[in-house]
Amino acid sequence: MAEYIDLEPLSNEDKLLRQSIHKFAKEVLRPNSTLLDKTSPKDRVSMNSPSFHVIREMRRIGIHRIHLPSQLGGLGLTHLQRYIIAEELGWGSLGFATLAGVDAIPFTLAALYGSERIKEELVKPWLEDTEGRYIGCWGVTEPEHGSDYILAFRDKDVESFGRGNVIIEQDGDEWVINGQKSAWVSAAPICTHMGLHAQIKDGKSLRDGAFVIVPLNAKGVRKGEVMDMLGLHDCPQGPVYFDNVRVPSDYVIALPPFYEVFSDQLLNITSVNMGAFAVGLARAAFEEALQYAKSRVQGGKPLVEHKNIKLKLYEMFEKVITARYYVRRAYEFVYRKFFDEQVILTPPRYARAAQVYAKKVAFEVAHEALQIFGAYGLTKEFIIEKLFRDARALLIEDGTVEALSLDAADDLINNYSIEYE
Repeated sequence: MAEYIDLEPLSNEDKLLRQSIHKFAKEVLRPNSTLLDKTSPKDRVSMNSPSFHVIREMRRIGIHRIHLPSQLGGLGLTHLQRYIIAEELGWGSLGFATLAGVDAIPFTLAALYGSERIKEELVKPWLEDTEGRYIGCWGVTEPEHGSDYILAFRDKDVESFGRGNVIIEQDGDEWVINGQKSAWVSAAPICTHMGLHAQIKDGKSLRDGAFVIVPLNAKGVRKGEVMDMLGLHDCPQGPVYFDNVRVPSDYVIALPPFYEVFSDQLLNITSVNMGAFAVGLARAAFEEALQYAKSRVQGGKPLVEHKNIKLKLYEMFEKVITARYYVRRAYEFVYRKFFDEQVILTPPRYARAAQVYAKKVAFEVAHEALQIFGAYGLTKEFIIEKLFRDARALLIEDGTVEALSLDAADDLINNYSIEYE
């Protein structure tokens, strides 16, 4: 493991955790990630795919349970320890880190807000799963709605966004779902359950929605073809179609007016986790460049002895380290507010900034790292080519940096106080 001085004192337990998760990322995530990167979309989701081996290995060490408090089946981690895990996952594989993130969404939220029946039927088996029989995903984007879903909760002109593509309506003790989620649903081709955002039939805008847990083996659910994308080959994406799909009423976790607040706070949690993944990716690119520059000879001496390369490496380090400590602070802030203090009105600007800043850093560092590799960086011989593609995809994944920035700006304009007590 590349050694770096942590500016914040870590306990021996923290250090051991970081070492063990890094070892897992290095020995399990990264090799399977690079293998998947070179396979066809169809093979990435076959039963023999390395994806399922990795999922089983993540289950074995309890990655799926890191977000829950111990009383609900979690591992009893501190928020700092959760951040440490997230960064190391991002270092090993952005795709597998994303997969782990979306897998937890439907089941973790069901554990926090669901009925006793749904906890028994879904949460308990997922917590105890060691074979990857229960895999979650997060259904947000639609053919006509991408990152505008983020803006919907603060934009004054939200009704102009148009209606949702997935509509849900109540029918007695059940809810009926119709419509399509877009081809960009992470892990959809291999998942078993979706945490679905759908607009209520009589709702006026995307704010009038529901968050519902949908078993994807239900009658009327159909999955589309796996997308072949620029990056993130280790987290397959594809569309999901709903044709009069019925779910029990208690599988609906959030309805108006709670739905709006619930969705905003959920995005806080996903934002800081995406920020941590991005820091891990940035660190991976920096370390690859540093190692290569030490061994590659050009102009009669190693690259690291050229002043322009020294400056690039310093600037990359500067970006990684500043991103780490801001995202870490935002991560602990969001988790403390949501899980410890149970505050559901935490300002979103800090979490959005963490995601945006870290995403930009990841791309900038990967770009400079590839430049240091020169022509070799354009080949698949070195992992930097994959890291660069994943970093580019990251600027769009989980919300474009532009939409996230606009959302944070709306919060700043409406809620930031310049008065001091």
